[in-house]
Amino acid sequence: MKKIVIATGNENKLLEIKALLSDLPIEIIPQSYLGVRSCEEPFNTFIENALIKARFASKQTNLPAIADDSGICVDSLDGQPGIFSARFAGENRNDEDNNNKLLSELDNKKNRRAHYYCAIVFIKNHYDPQPIITEGVWQGEILKVRKGFNGFGYDPIFMDYRTNQSAAELSPELKNRISHRGKALQKLKQKLKILYYEKR
Repeated sequence: MKKIVIATGNENKLLEIKALLSDLPIEIIPQSYLGVRSCEEPFNTFIENALIKARFASKQTNLPAIADDSGICVDSLDGQPGIFSARFAGENRNDEDNNNKLLSELDNKKNRRAHYYCAIVFIKNHYDPQPIITEGVWQGEILKVRKGFNGFGYDPIFMDYRTNQSAAELSPELKNRISHRGKALQKLKQKLKILYYEKR
């Protein structure tokens, strides 16, 4: 079974990645289990940040790596929080702080449209010149009050247009089917199946 390091320190992301890739012939190993710390994310795009995280984890472990970079982008805030979603309220923030700041920023805005975006990168080694990159987008809008108790991040204030429910009201199974990360991972899964099944 092929070992792949997951370049994230976010336990919630890790659970979603494990669930969506569970039927592949791979062993998923969190980078923290191998003593790999988080690396800097110096770029202005999700894809570039995901790629540098994957390369860093792969170089430290000599294993193939998967990295995710994702966030929420609000139309009336010119795409913010974007790549700063996890630290929108500052470096020593938590989900509650980030939600409060976003709700405050939108207090007088009529346009509350937003989308979650996810970029997933897979590399075979740290110098891989042909990384596999997949993307997913989840359309919705920012609620005025929190709803639901599932999920993490901005899920309690993000309403999915198709279900008219917040992301935090959805079951984990449904969220994994329709979310930004779920869509990106489904695309990645198809590419990994070709890589690991058809080449055996």
